[in-house]
Amino acid sequence: MLKCIAIDDEPLALELLEDNISKVPFLNLVASCSNPLEAMKVLQSETIDLIFLDIQMPGLTGLQFIKSIAVKPMFILITAYEKYALEGYELDVVDYLVKPVSLDRFIKACNKALELYQLKNKKGTAESQPYFFINADYSLVKVIFADIMWVEGLKDYLKIHLKSSSKPLVARLTMKAMEEQLPSSMFVRVQKSFIVSKDYITSIRKNSVFINDVEIPVGDNYKDAILALTGKY
Repeated sequence: MLKCIAIDDEPLALELLEDNISKVPFLNLVASCSNPLEAMKVLQSETIDLIFLDIQMPGLTGLQFIKSIAVKPMFILITAYEKYALEGYELDVVDYLVKPVSLDRFIKACNKALELYQLKNKKGTAESQPYFFINADYSLVKVIFADIMWVEGLKDYLKIHLKSSSKPLVARLTMKAMEEQLPSSMFVRVQKSFIVSKDYITSIRKNSVFINDVEIPVGDNYKDAILALTGKY
C-alpha cells in the first residue's frame, strides 16, 4: 500500500480527488489538506509515500512546497494549468495531470507511482513482482507483468492473454495506452494489434512469432524489433 496525502484548496476538487483515491486499491489516504502547511504537520508524524498536489494555492504554492521539503515523497501534480508542466518535471514529479482528470488517466499516474515505488523497494521475492491495475470487468483488476503472454487489440477493446488463466482479460483501452503501461524490457509490439511478452516467445519465423502453438503475425513496420531479439538484422 502507498500511504498518500491529497492537497487542494478547492473543496469540490479535494472531494473528487478523495473519491478517485478511494477507487485505487493500493492507495491508503492518510490525510486530506486544504493547504501545504496542513500537510507539513502530517509529514512530521507520518511516513508518506505519495502526495497528490494542486499548484495554484494561496500562501505557499505547490511547487514552492515541493522545494521546501528535504526528504521528498513522490508527487503527482493535479492542476488546471498546463504552463507549470516543465517546472514540475524538473522537480522529478511522477506525473502531471490537468483538470478535469479522467479516472483512467488518474489510474495510469498511480500505476507509474506504484512501479517507481516497487523499483525503489524491490526485494526480489514473488510477492514483489511488478504489477499494475487495469479497468476490466467493471472493476480494477491487478495484473502482474510476468503473467501477460500477449495483448490483442480489438478496436476500442483489448484482450490480455494471461499465463494463469484460460480466459483472456477484456479491457476498454487503446493499444497505445497499453503499450505505455508495459515495460519495453519485457514486451515488444509486433503488429498494430499485437504486443507480446519476450519471455513467452517460443519461436520466430519470417513473418510470425509463436507463443507455443499460437501464431501472431509480424507487421512490416515492426520486423526490426523482432530481428533485434535474435541479434540478427
